[in-house]
Amino acid sequence: MDAFALNPALPVVRDELHGSAAATPWIVSGYLLAAGSLMPVAGRLGDLHGRRRMMTLGTVLFGVAAVLCALAPSLPLLVAVRVLQGAGGALLMPAGLALLTHAWPPGHGQRATGRALGLAGLATVCGPFIGGVLARYISWRAVFWLTVPLALAAALCARRAPESRDPEARQRFDTAGAAAATGALGCLVRWLEHPAAWGWAMGAAALGALFVRAERRSPAPLVDLALFRNRPYVALTAGGALANSATVALLYVVPWVLQRNHGWSVRDAGVAFLAPAVALAVGGPAAGRVRPAAAVPVMAGCLALSAVGLGWATYGTGAPALLMGSTGAAGALGVAGGLALTGTQAVVRRERAGEASGVTKAALTATAGIWLAVTGAGTGGVTGAGTGGGAGPALALPAAACLAVAAVLALTLLVPVVPRVRGRLGRRAGRGGGVHRND
Repeated sequence: MDAFALNPALPVVRDELHGSAAATPWIVSGYLLAAGSLMPVAGRLGDLHGRRRMMTLGTVLFGVAAVLCALAPSLPLLVAVRVLQGAGGALLMPAGLALLTHAWPPGHGQRATGRALGLAGLATVCGPFIGGVLARYISWRAVFWLTVPLALAAALCARRAPESRDPEARQRFDTAGAAAATGALGCLVRWLEHPAAWGWAMGAAALGALFVRAERRSPAPLVDLALFRNRPYVALTAGGALANSATVALLYVVPWVLQRNHGWSVRDAGVAFLAPAVALAVGGPAAGRVRPAAAVPVMAGCLALSAVGLGWATYGTGAPALLMGSTGAAGALGVAGGLALTGTQAVVRRERAGEASGVTKAALTATAGIWLAVTGAGTGGVTGAGTGGGAGPALALPAAACLAVAAVLALTLLVPVVPRVRGRLGRRAGRGGGVHRND
């Protein structure tokens, strides 16, 4: 709710703190990038030292950072504290997902995760409206104050969850891998923000290569590279990363366009955004009911539908077209994003749930932060470029990207066909056969 509630208030934050159009998106992207870059580390720490412990620590850090955000006197300081809040989010999100998976018997964790995503969707529904009302009648700082008691309640609830960890994990932490991964992502973001500075690109490539080398040689790697031989896991994570990037762009651009291009108030923009938020919220429970074997084709279809909705929002005329297209896209993106979390947990071993959820959440969060850092820096200019007051290029690119990845995911459906056919032939021959999932 914290991120979604703040979106309608970003123009108000920018005006009150005298920030620039280039710096304002970093209130959101700074949080996302910090959370994304640290999630693999957090997931591994949860496997080693206990997921309940990491979730409790992350929730406390998140709440403390929320207090500092509410007191921030300037935009640079607000961005810095949001980065700290992202570190807290990195600790609690993969640990919470893994705890939920282990709290249910095998085969039931996917639906439980879907229900949890539905509860998170309630925050999505309420967030923009609450943020708009608070910013209009009290202050945007009240958005952060509101999260403090929620963080405290979450920390108390986490203490009641049974502790879990990976019993096969070696009690060593891959410091070299963690440093290389974090540095590579930081260099990549700096390069995308300043494309002419090729030194950052070279640094990202070099550190990325060092990360792969470190993981191959480490006896206890931060990320077991064998995870990427699990084709359903890779397909769902890649599709989910794109879906989350498009969702964040949608959440950022639509309230901004309604205020800047159509002259709506913060409150009215928050109320209007309830329709896309409701559509996004129902995606989690819907994703929880999709069988693991059908997760990839369903995600491909959702990404294709989201491309249509985003295209409508981009090139439609007036606020009604923007909201209708955004609502359709949000519903499809909600299911796709939910499948990235529920489906990936279903195709890996339960003992690797923390590591797998950390990598998945890192991919989803970091790509969204990178996307917003790159496209959001110019949002104040590009959102007026659409025809008839539409959202313009800020949503056109996610639409094209969703369509492209939908085609890629559709092709991955052909991958398991041959092994399944061979398995049937083998069983008919009396030898049996089957497909074993990789992890």
